[in-house]
Amino acid sequence: MEAPGASPLRVKDIAAALRMSKGGVYAEIKAGRLAHYRVGTGRGTIRVSRAVFAQYLADRGIPTAELAVTL
Repeated sequence: MEAPGASPLRVKDIAAALRMSKGGVYAEIKAGRLAHYRVGTGRGTIRVSRAVFAQYLADRGIPTAELAVTL
């Protein structure tokens, strides 16, 4: 569950934080390594909770202090 006022991350936010392309983030999602959900009608847009992203980083040993987003 998100903390009050903490919005979920968009693919472009994650790409910027990890200094990688959006395509790389979509590849992580497609491979099942980054849990996500969709918001909106039709295909919707992809969102990733900050808690899930923090766990993703921890599992890979990526320090959160070096990211461009605050978790």
